[in-house]
Amino acid sequence: MTTAIRQGPDLATEVVTGAERLRALAGEWAGLHDRSPAATPFQSHAWLSSWWETYGDDPGLNVVLLRRRGRLVAAAPVMTVRRAGLRVLRPLGDDQSDYTDVLIEDGDPDLPAALGRALAELPGWDVLDLPEVRQGADADRLAAAWPGRSWRLPASTCVELPGVPLHQLLAGLPGRNGTKLRRELRRVDDAPIQVLDVPADEAEHAVARLLDLHALQWQGRGINVEHTRPRFHAHLARAARRLVADRQAKLTEYHLDGRVVAVDLLLVGKDFVGGYLYGTHPDLRGQLDVVTMLLRTDLGLAHRLGRPTMSLLRGAESHKTKWGGRPAVSNRLLLARTPAATLYALAARARVGGRALRDRWAALDRALRRPR
Repeated sequence: MTTAIRQGPDLATEVVTGAERLRALAGEWAGLHDRSPAATPFQSHAWLSSWWETYGDDPGLNVVLLRRRGRLVAAAPVMTVRRAGLRVLRPLGDDQSDYTDVLIEDGDPDLPAALGRALAELPGWDVLDLPEVRQGADADRLAAAWPGRSWRLPASTCVELPGVPLHQLLAGLPGRNGTKLRRELRRVDDAPIQVLDVPADEAEHAVARLLDLHALQWQGRGINVEHTRPRFHAHLARAARRLVADRQAKLTEYHLDGRVVAVDLLLVGKDFVGGYLYGTHPDLRGQLDVVTMLLRTDLGLAHRLGRPTMSLLRGAESHKTKWGGRPAVSNRLLLARTPAATLYALAARARVGGRALRDRWAALDRALRRPR
């Protein structure tokens, strides 16, 4: 279903509330994505429509579109959910997206305010909650033009490396850590591993192998349970096939002694390559540093494509930080439509404070336990 609302002589708002209509937007959504410099693969039609096919519930769909003389110039791919008794607009893709955002065509300074008016006029919600807003996202432009209250809270940290070949990156790493990683790279260079690109028509089978290996590598070590569920498998396989075909993703298989020992899914953005998910056989860990093996290929791709950044996406675990990258902290952006949003924002802020306190205690505990 679609509802159209006129904003002015040449601007019109359209609200898409049905999955069939969402699927039909593929062509013009791709055009808007191309004209939105901040857009990432997580805002692509391939990713969002696949996610909705798997996770969505049609009564909650509220994709707000803004058209100028018929051409799509802005979009807010959101859905209405209930959180803590409030009506919350959340982004399509939700927890499976490392970056959440709206789409706004570049070049028109009036569009953020126009999209804000279209969202504000959408009935039936209290607060818009975008949990992972990347620095420089279109959502920042929306927030700057928002007529009501807004809050910005720290969200996930993404470790970012320069998009240069791995040997060049390691040449600048000092001390024992740099020496160790250069030694690991030489071992990877000497290993008889075959690296193969997976074409789009084989992507679904490769994703199945990836998730099997991912479950195997995390066995007994606290895997993200969602990664083991059939619905995530269905979404990722379908999205990967479409993204690889659109050159917004790269699937790579690593073969050793005639068998697949690792599969890596990269997302290809306009200014970054991002490591979304990989799976490796546990036997490989006894032979090589797996992350070194993957980064050798991943950074090579970023360099060939001219992407200045290789993002390790959400999480600042030690296997990501040891490469000397810079931490890029995303924001959780909350925009209020009704006074009830203030309670939601206060609760969100309290959770951030509690998490920071737990992190500090954990760091202190590790320091106290460390041998001297």
